[in-house]
Order: sequence, then structure tokens, then C-alpha cells
Amino acid sequence: MAENVSNSEQNETNTKRPQFGSRILSSGDNVFQHNAWDNVIWDEEQQNLAQQKVNENSTIILSEEKIEEYECKADKYWDKFYGIHENKFFKDRHWLFTEFPELAVVIINQNIKQPLRSMTESTNENVQETHIKILDLPSNNGNKILEIGCGVGNTVFPILLYNTDPNLFVYCCDFSTKAIDILKQNPSYDISRCEAFVLDVTQNDWETPFEPESLDIIVLVFVLSAIHPEKIKHVIRQIYKYLKFGGLVLFRDYGRYDLAQLRFKKGSCLAKNFYVRGDGTRVYFFTQEEVRTLFTSCGFTEKQNLVDRRLQINRGKQLKMYRVWIQGKYRK
Repeated sequence: MAENVSNSEQNETNTKRPQFGSRILSSGDNVFQHNAWDNVIWDEEQQNLAQQKVNENSTIILSEEKIEEYECKADKYWDKFYGIHENKFFKDRHWLFTEFPELAVVIINQNIKQPLRSMTESTNENVQETHIKILDLPSNNGNKILEIGCGVGNTVFPILLYNTDPNLFVYCCDFSTKAIDILKQNPSYDISRCEAFVLDVTQNDWETPFEPESLDIIVLVFVLSAIHPEKIKHVIRQIYKYLKFGGLVLFRDYGRYDLAQLRFKKGSCLAKNFYVRGDGTRVYFFTQEEVRTLFTSCGFTEKQNLVDRRLQINRGKQLKMYRVWIQGKYRK
């Protein structure tokens, strides 16, 4: 099933993403002119230097005892993280609707639903066509969305704000009890449109408030990277189980050689490209091919898989920070 990609879906896979911004760095530009540059191309020297740094910070692997401790106490470390930062650490992810317009639907008339971004780009004549091409979800009576690893709601609450579908329902889960408690205290938490619950997605069996094959969209934003690499495939199999036929996975996570990976010091490495932060939380750094293999081997069809390379600038300190993220869309 995963290998039978239609021509239109293959075209989306190979097409560059709609740019978050329009600033493309050229040879004549002053790199410190703006705060960020899009789609920055790495040359061979920069790639080699990044690999060298990864080799250096991976020379020391932590003991089996420490690796097991971070695995067994993962929820406790995240509880501590949210206990310290509460809802002040992450900003609400309003940018998601540029990258994933499927999340923000507004009602045009009784029969047509339109993604927020494409509404502004469409004329009345091509509204129906754009709806079919971009949204194309299996549910006609409101979409059911699940966010895994929701934290304190920085994705959930923007979805509830911008998606005006009266039949929308958003489920969200995290294995940090503290995060779910904080989320539920938010004034925007509306139990008529949202249900938050605690779930360790690495467990063999999930206890959920919804049935298998009942979800239209599952959102995975910077969450699989926090899971031990050997358990990620199990999570994806479970995701497949709970999606409707035709449902979508929206994925975004850390890419190989992201600034965060290059900044790790020796003694932080748990396994290849898998690290522990100073606060005990963990992070893995993906390649495009790894993401593709993980999803397609579990039965998904790839609709999009791209590397988002961005150069962020601290103009005050004259610092250049290279960020690398992987973004994908996978259909059941």
C-alpha cells in the first residue's frame, strides 16, 4: 500500500514547501540584515563540519544504567520540566497553519470547507477545487483531530481558535500528568470541543476516549524525537490503527545536524543521534529517509517529506544559528 503513490501525491512530495517567509540568502546579501533566512543551502564543507561535531559529541555513550534510568523516568523528567516552566516556555504555534493548512478550516457554505490559508489565495471559482486538493479528508461531518505529545496546549489552542468547524473535536494527550493538568486549567480549554488525557504512547495497548479508525488527523510536532528510537515504529503502528482510511499524519521534528544536536557536549549521548538534555528530557535527530522508512513500512503513503533549513540570526551578538527540521504528511 505504501508504495502505491499517486502522481499528484508524488508531485507534492517532490515540491518545495510554501515558504514561511520570502527571504532567500544570495551571495550579495548581508547575512545580518534580517533575523532569518529561508531554505538555506549547505555546502559540502558545512556538512562535513556538522558531521565532525556529531562524531565528537557521540564518542562517549552513557552507561546502560543511566540509559535505563532516563527511559524509565521519562515522564518524571517531563513533569519536572512543566512544573518549572508551566505554560511560559513554548509560544503558541500559529505558524502551523502555514505549514499544515489542513488544521484550520473555516465554513464557506453548508457544503464546502476550506483551509484557512488557501481561502486567502482562492477565488470563488476555484474554492471547491482547492478544497478537494488540499483538505481531502475522509470526514464530512466535522473532523476529529488527535495531537500526541500536546504539552500544555500550544498547538491545541490555536487549532480551536482558528478552526471554526462547529463539528470539530480535538483530542490531545501527553504522558506528563503535569502538562495535562496545566492544559486543563487554561481558560480556552472547552470540553465541548476538546478532551485532554494522559497517555504513554510507547505502551503496548492504548486506553483512549476514541475507537480505532475514528480519527481524521493525527499531529506529531516535535514528539517522536523524545521517544527512544527503538519504540518509534510501535507508536506509528498504533497511529495507523486509530486513523480512518484516508486520514492524515502531520509530522514535524528535529532534523540531522540541527543546531541543537551540534551543541551537545560529550557525555550526553544515549545512542546514535539520540541525546539527553541537562534537564533529563531526550531528543533524537531524524533524516528524511528515516522518516520515510518509518511511515511507509507501517503502511502509510507519503504525501510530503522535506527538509526545512533555516538560518536564524542574532543581530545583536552577530551570531548565525542553523536550524534543520523534517516535515512530512502521510496518508493511511
